[in-house]
Amino acid sequence: MSKRVAILISGGGSNMVSLVRSMTGAHPARPCLVLANSAGAGGLARAADLGVETAVVDHRPFGGDRAAFEDALTARLEEAAPDIICLAGFMRILTEGFVSHWHGRMLNIHPSLLPLYRGLDTHARALAAGDRTHGCTVHEVTPELDDGPILGKALVPVLPGDTPETLAARVLEKEHLLYPAVLRRFAAGDRTPVTL
Repeated sequence: MSKRVAILISGGGSNMVSLVRSMTGAHPARPCLVLANSAGAGGLARAADLGVETAVVDHRPFGGDRAAFEDALTARLEEAAPDIICLAGFMRILTEGFVSHWHGRMLNIHPSLLPLYRGLDTHARALAAGDRTHGCTVHEVTPELDDGPILGKALVPVLPGDTPETLAARVLEKEHLLYPAVLRRFAAGDRTPVTL
């Protein structure tokens, strides 16, 4: 029986599209829900066009009450009964309570070669450090930000004249390959890291 995958987004959802398109044929998983924290997330329309159920749990009405927001998020996710949750550009930091509830079932993709450059502005930070190689990482989500067991990495050379924007564009191309490859393996019960 196929694993059910919920994908959490905040924006245009390009990684979500790559994940959804990969889950066909003999893939061990199928998308069951794309959930955004804003009704304005462009990825919602893209998910609907792909035939995936969508939902919104807007964080703004909750103000600073992260626990209440996460309770609503959990309630909506539990309706969809996912086996796996993929964070795909979900721009909310999740608390230990939420992460613990979904322990061992939640993946994230981060635009750096972790443990380097946790958090934001990863491409600018890699350039400022003079790195010759950059990339992206898929990891299991733990309560620590951008931490957790690494399930895959994709490497991108840093080229002369790169800007944060040009580097980000090349890393994103690799994200679209890496995340589906890791999800396929993870859904089959294999946590062996993937390297691209």
